[in-house]
Amino acid sequence: MEVVSMVVNDEFGVMQRIVGEFTRRKINIETIVVGKCEIPGKARVVLGVKDMSMAESAVNALKQRVHDVISIEIMEQARIEAYALTSNGNGKARLIGAVDEVDRMVEAAKPDKFVKAINAI
Repeated sequence: MEVVSMVVNDEFGVMQRIVGEFTRRKINIETIVVGKCEIPGKARVVLGVKDMSMAESAVNALKQRVHDVISIEIMEQARIEAYALTSNGNGKARLIGAVDEVDRMVEAAKPDKFVKAINAI
C-alpha cells in the first residue's frame, strides 16, 4: 500500500475534486482519512492506494489543477501506520500498528465487522 498525504483548504467540494482526479484515472482509493490539522482553515487528507505509478499521475494533476491542495507528499513506508476497529459478539477492539501487523490481527480475530484505515504524518 502506498500513501499520499496532502494539506488542503478546509472547504466544501475539495474532497470531490481530489477524488475526481483519481476517478478519472481509474485508481481505486483503498482508504481515506480526513481531518483538521495543525494549520487553521486547512485539513489533512491521507489516501491509501495500491498502484503508485498511476497515483503519481493523479498527484501531478492535483498539483496543477486543484488549487485547494496546499502541499502533497508521497509518504515513506516508515511513516505509515494502520488502525482498525473490530466488532463481534464479545464487544469491540481497537488495533494499531504497522500495516501488516494490523492485517494479521484482524485476520486472527475473525471479527463480525471491521473497518481499517491507513494514516501517515
